[in-house]
Amino acid sequence: MRLHNTLSGDLEELVPSEPGRLRMYTCGPTVYNSTHIGHLRPALIADVLARHMRRKGLEVQWVSNFTDVDDRIIARAAEQGIPPSELSGRYINDYLTNMEALGIHVTRFARVTEHIPEIVEMVRVLVERGFAYPLEGDVYFRVASKADYGKLSGRALESMRPGARVDVDTRKESPLDFALWKGAKPGEPSWPSPWGPGRPGWHIECSAMSLHYLGNAFDVHGGGSDLIFPHHENEIAQSEAFTGSAPFARLWLHNAMVEVDREKMSKSLGNFVPLTDLVQSWPAGTLRHFVLATHYRKPLHFSLQALEEARRGWQRLVDARQSWREAVSDGAAGAPAGPLAEASARAARDFTAALDDDLNTPGALGQLFELVRVGNAALPNRPVAGLGQALETLEEAGEILGLWQGQGARAARDDISAHLLDLLVELRAEARSYRDWSLADRIRDRLAQVGISLEDGPEGTRWRLGEGAAPVAPARP
Repeated sequence: MRLHNTLSGDLEELVPSEPGRLRMYTCGPTVYNSTHIGHLRPALIADVLARHMRRKGLEVQWVSNFTDVDDRIIARAAEQGIPPSELSGRYINDYLTNMEALGIHVTRFARVTEHIPEIVEMVRVLVERGFAYPLEGDVYFRVASKADYGKLSGRALESMRPGARVDVDTRKESPLDFALWKGAKPGEPSWPSPWGPGRPGWHIECSAMSLHYLGNAFDVHGGGSDLIFPHHENEIAQSEAFTGSAPFARLWLHNAMVEVDREKMSKSLGNFVPLTDLVQSWPAGTLRHFVLATHYRKPLHFSLQALEEARRGWQRLVDARQSWREAVSDGAAGAPAGPLAEASARAARDFTAALDDDLNTPGALGQLFELVRVGNAALPNRPVAGLGQALETLEEAGEILGLWQGQGARAARDDISAHLLDLLVELRAEARSYRDWSLADRIRDRLAQVGISLEDGPEGTRWRLGEGAAPVAPARP
């Protein structure tokens, strides 16, 4: 399998350093607000990689983190008059619930506040070795002490300027030096350290936790491309200074951003739909299909229309799986030979090849749709030679992509309800087109009685469930 390594800029073979075991770390969210589909993307890409590697027979140890102490968490908690731990705990629980619903199973979630001793020890060693220096209760990493600083982002040290997330502090030896430890301020959470009470800086957290659980030179470090600089650049510098060896991580896997109107989706811009709303309103398989239909290194353009297109595509795969299952159960599967069996073998081979080629999930999905096309065309002619093989291929490949997630009785009922709501919205639109305002208003009012509101806009009508919920249904013409 080959993956694009940001560090080298090339496609590289993914060969685990420990035979039979893949060690992987991905940066998780800073939990000061609801997470969105931009946070889902790196987790979902890593999940597919983990599923694919397990299918190849590897054990996967995957660690991700929660930044649960941060300036923004402290500020938001103060606004709400609650402890920072209560605020972060609320959003951590939401995130874990969403991950479970989407079938994303990380081996271990690590919280910063549960790893303060490891962080303090790492900072202490960096100070001892001259890579960091204390300053009035703070501790800063001395960027100039690492001659290869900038090797991940490709930035030359002399050309760098302090960025948005680098504190400009005239006390520091260099404006580029970044905080490893922040001295306590009144009313903020803090922990004891050799430099006085305080809390960790942003970058040191991931280094300390990944090294603690995965050891040095682990196989894959993932995250969004917005983290390449300064976060991941700083992780490399401080980690390799601490261990005295390189590489800190052998392969850096970065996904492009999720965009809305060609702007990065982010909590700070406020241009996002909470992931919880999406998970509650769309089938898990639809959300996975939506993300995986675009290659991870290309921007993912979010819209309700795009989600509806993904739902239709996913539904075609689900319907094929169900009808093939029923046909096999009814004894309609013929001999394991013929054109469909050949198409199944070809789809299985090319599906794996697509994922082996830099996690080409759009190409992998394409193989499933082609197999469904061939299988559905053959289905009316009973018995169907090769149907059993085709079903097995579809089942296994869909499992690697997680497309069948949530396909239980509750998911089926939710999907039926969504279809019925869509039908009512369509019927109301037809009534309005005929100027039958009485019927249109009757549909709207009856839906309102059961907690479903309709919003008419230039792109059509959207429905939403419950007071204060975001509009979730696709726009209708």
